Amino acid sequence: MAEAHQAVAFQFTVTPDGIDLRLSHEALKQIYLSGLHSWKKKFIRFKNGIITGVYPASPSSWLIVVVGVMSTMYAKIDPSLGIIAKINRTLDTTVQGCGHCMSSQTKNVVSGILFGTGLWVALIVTMRYSLKVLLSYHGWMFAQHGKMSRATKIWMYLESVKPLMKESDFKRMTVLAEDFAVSLGPKLQWYLKLKSWWATNYVSDWWEEYIYLRGRGPLMVNSNYYAMDLLYILPTQIQAARAGNAIHAILLYRRRLDREEIKPIFLLGSTVPLCSAQWERMFNTSRIPGEETDTIQHIRDSKHIAVFHKGRYFKVWLYHDGRLLTPREIEQQMQRILDDPSEPQPGEAKLAALTAGERVPWAKCRQAYFGRGKNKQSLDAVEKAAFFVTLDETEQGYRKEDPDASMDSYAKSLLHGRCFDRWFDKSFTFIVFKNGKIGMNAEHSWADAPIVAHLWEYVLATDSFQLGYAEDGHCKGDPNPNIPYPTRLQWDIPEECQEVIETSLNSANILANDVDFYSFPFHTFGKGLIKKCRTSPDAFVQLALQLAHYQDMGKFCLTYEASMTRLFREGRTETVRSCTTESCNFVLAMVDPTQTVEQRLKLFKIASEKHQHLYRLAMTGSGIDRHLFCLYVVSKYLAVDSPFLKEVLSEPWRLSTSQTPQQQVELFDLERNPEYVSSGGGFGPVADDGYGVSYILVGENLISFHISSKFSSPETDSHRFGKYLKQAMTDIISLFGSSANSRK
Repeated sequence: MAEAHQAVAFQFTVTPDGIDLRLSHEALKQIYLSGLHSWKKKFIRFKNGIITGVYPASPSSWLIVVVGVMSTMYAKIDPSLGIIAKINRTLDTTVQGCGHCMSSQTKNVVSGILFGTGLWVALIVTMRYSLKVLLSYHGWMFAQHGKMSRATKIWMYLESVKPLMKESDFKRMTVLAEDFAVSLGPKLQWYLKLKSWWATNYVSDWWEEYIYLRGRGPLMVNSNYYAMDLLYILPTQIQAARAGNAIHAILLYRRRLDREEIKPIFLLGSTVPLCSAQWERMFNTSRIPGEETDTIQHIRDSKHIAVFHKGRYFKVWLYHDGRLLTPREIEQQMQRILDDPSEPQPGEAKLAALTAGERVPWAKCRQAYFGRGKNKQSLDAVEKAAFFVTLDETEQGYRKEDPDASMDSYAKSLLHGRCFDRWFDKSFTFIVFKNGKIGMNAEHSWADAPIVAHLWEYVLATDSFQLGYAEDGHCKGDPNPNIPYPTRLQWDIPEECQEVIETSLNSANILANDVDFYSFPFHTFGKGLIKKCRTSPDAFVQLALQLAHYQDMGKFCLTYEASMTRLFREGRTETVRSCTTESCNFVLAMVDPTQTVEQRLKLFKIASEKHQHLYRLAMTGSGIDRHLFCLYVVSKYLAVDSPFLKEVLSEPWRLSTSQTPQQQVELFDLERNPEYVSSGGGFGPVADDGYGVSYILVGENLISFHISSKFSSPETDSHRFGKYLKQAMTDIISLFGSSANSRK
C-alpha cells in the first residue's frame, strides 16, 4: 500500500560515483519526536520513582529536616547527641588522609547535612514500618462481632460443607480432615510458612500459574469475562466516532497510569488503601500460549493498537508529531479501516479462532508457523499492541421493544462473538459495534475484574462528560489528512495452519453455541431500599440467590462468591462460601408455609450476619480456599497424596457468583444524570451443570444481573433461574414491610 512508504526512514541507490543517500526529513522528524516522547516518559517515571521512593515523606521534607538541624547547630544546640561531632572527626581524618584541607565551617555544614539526611531516612523507615503495622490490623472490620473464632481453616471448611452433605458423607470427610490435621497438614503448613517469609504473597503467583496459565482449555467462555456499555445511553450512532472518543479515553487512562497519577483505591468508608499491583500489566500485555503452560508477555510501552474488521488486521499508530492522536484523528483512522475495500488474505479472517480454542494446538501452531518472516512481524504487531480493537459488524445493546433478547445477544457477543473476531489472549479487546455501542472482553490471568472495571468507569465517564460529540455525531475537532493510513498486516498462512484454525473454530463454536444467557436490569428496588432495612446489599442478593437456586433445583449447592484480598500486597481473590447452615435454614423457612414472617425475618438476619462475617474473614486473609489450594500445591511438589485435599479441590462450584463494584461513584452523578447507569458485566458458567451469576448495584434503585448456564445441561435454564431470582428478591424485601405492618 502507498502509505507504507511513509514509514521508510531513508533510501539509497548505488551510482558510478558511489552511494547516493537520500534522507527523509519527515521520517527523521518523527524519529526525533518519538525519542523526545520516550525521554519525557522516562523523566516522569524517574521523578515519580523519587517521590514514591521516599514515601510517606516528600523530597521537600529533606530540606526541612536539614535546615532544622543546621538551625539548631548555629544556635549552639547539638540535636545529634554527639553524632555530628563524630562525623566531623571522621571527615577530618578522611580529608587529611587524602591530602586535602577543609575549613572548620565547611566540615560543620557537611556534618550537619549528613546527619540531617540520616535522620530523614530513619524517620522514613520508622513511618513506613508504623504504617505497615497499622494497615496490617484488620480487627476494626470485626468490631461488631467481638473476637474471632479460634477454629482452624480445616474446621471452617467442614462447617461450610455440612449443609451440603449427607450425614455419612460428612462423617467420612470429618475423619479425613482430622487425619490431615495431625499427619500431613503440619508438614505442608511448614513449607507454606517458609514461602510466606520469602515471597511477597504466598498465594498469588501459584494462583496465577496453576489456575490460569496452566489451564489447557479454551479461554473463551471458560476464563475471559466482559463489560457492557451504559444501559440506556447511546451518545452517537457513528461507529468510528464512538471508537475515536473511547480509544482516546483509554489512552488518557494509560497515560495517567504511566505517570503514576491514579490514586490508590480505598476500602469503602475507610482510609485503608488497597494494593495496586494488578494495574501494572493492564496495557501492552498478551498471554502467550505454551504446550504445558502459558506465559504473560508485558512490554514497557507500545505506540500502536491492533484493529480487526471484516477479517482484516490493521496496525494503527497512536502518536503523530510527538503527541497523542486526538479523538477526531482516531475516528478518521477507524473510518479509513471501515472504508477499506480489501479482502482478507488466505487464513487471515478466522485467525483469532486459535486464541478461542484449546491452548496446545495454538501453541504448536504458533511455534511452527509464526516464528519467522511476515507472520512473526504481524503477530508481534498484535501481541505487542497497547490493546486490541474489534470494529464489529453487528448492532447490539438494550432495546426497549425486546429487552430480554437484545441483552442476551449483547452479552453473548461480548463473551465470545463469532469466536474469531476477538483476540482472547490480549489483556483486553475493546469492541465497537456498528450502531455505536461498545464493550470489552478481558483476559483473566493478569488481573481481576475490579481492575478492568476501574478503567471502564473512567472510559465511559470521560466519553460522556468530558470529550463529548459534535451535533452531527462526530468527535469534536478536525480530521488531519497528514496522518499516515493504518497499515494492513500481512500474513502467509499455509494450508496446514488453516486446518488447525478451522478445527479450533469448530470446537469454539460448539462451546459458544452452548452458552445460555439471561441479562436483565432489576428495577423493582435497589440498594437504597435494602440499606433502609439495615442489612448488607451484598448479603441480601446472595441470600436471594440461595432461595432462587433452591426453588430452581430443589436442593442446595456449593456456592462461590469472589472476594478481593487486596488489603494484602499483591493480593487477588478469596472465596466466600455463601451456602451456609444459616442460609439453608432461612431458605427452608421461606418455602415452608407454616413459618411466620417474624421467624423468617429472624433467620434472614442471622444468615445475613453470617455472610458478612465470612466476607470479612475472606478479605482479611482468613478465608479457607486459597490456603487449602496452596497446601495442595505443596503436596504435589513433595509428591505426597492427600485424600482430604484432593476431595476439597475436586468439588464443583455449581453456583459461581461475583459482584462488580462501583469504584468511582463521583464520575457519575446519578442524581443529576439518572439515565447514565451501567449494565455491569458477566462471565460464563463455571460448572457444566451450574450457573454463573454476576451483578452490579447501580446507584440506589437498580441492580443489573447477568446469568449464564449451558443449554446442554438438562438441569439448568438461565431464564428460569432469572425469574426465580426476581421473585426471591421481591419475597425477601416484602418480609420487612410485612414485619413493620405487624408491629403497627
